[in-house]
Amino acid sequence: MKSKYPLKRFGQNYLRDENIIRKIINEISPKTGDVILEIGPGEGALTKHLVNQPFHFIAVEIDNRNAKYLEEKFPELYLRNNDFLEIDLNEFHKNFDKKLRIIGNIPYNITSPIIFKLIENRGIIKDSIIMIQQEVAERIIAKPGNKDYGILSVITQNFAKVNICFKVSSGVFYPRPKVNSSVIHINFQSGVVNKKYDEMFIKVVKAAFGNRRKMLCNSLKNSIFEHLNFNQTGIDLTLRAEKLSIDDFHKLTQFAFEHAD
Repeated sequence: MKSKYPLKRFGQNYLRDENIIRKIINEISPKTGDVILEIGPGEGALTKHLVNQPFHFIAVEIDNRNAKYLEEKFPELYLRNNDFLEIDLNEFHKNFDKKLRIIGNIPYNITSPIIFKLIENRGIIKDSIIMIQQEVAERIIAKPGNKDYGILSVITQNFAKVNICFKVSSGVFYPRPKVNSSVIHINFQSGVVNKKYDEMFIKVVKAAFGNRRKMLCNSLKNSIFEHLNFNQTGIDLTLRAEKLSIDDFHKLTQFAFEHAD
């Protein structure tokens, strides 16, 4: 049984171009002993290259139709018919006792939640090679002062090194999306040194960008940090958050962390 049409609610756009598929597989460059998890395999465009290989391969598919099709086509496939956002990745880490590698052509409508889930689980994830909307890829790698620089940029760059591998035209998908795509490679930093500090960093960044068009002092006053006087950090609070470097955000975080209730 083959799924007859992609479902919009799952953000499904099936990759059809074998040249692009080969480029993605080359970027993944799977090694013996790897633990690779694919998000949303769909009809198996990438999957077919990754089953029956000398590494552990897991596919997570939310669509019941595709899950059934994949089970019939690849009976040896370790398949989970679930929503990736609801899966506990620690389960796979414990089963294989090795860091995960996350791949996939992910639904564009839940790109940010997926990336934040990867960041949250960075202690058990080695890297991730995913295809996302080109505009989002540019946002992730944006630098201070750039209009695309925001929460996703700061948080992702703080916890990982991100490279845009190559761009992908909308014409290689069915149905054809209205936007172009990019394949990105996220390499996570080793381990989690201080979980509470990292959580504070994320809160500070989100608070700073809470009122993007306002000065930093106003954004922070309108946040959970309204009781703190960040003047002592040495950061120019008349700036907007988009002007701050990651080091600047760490100065704000250190102050908040030291003065937290």
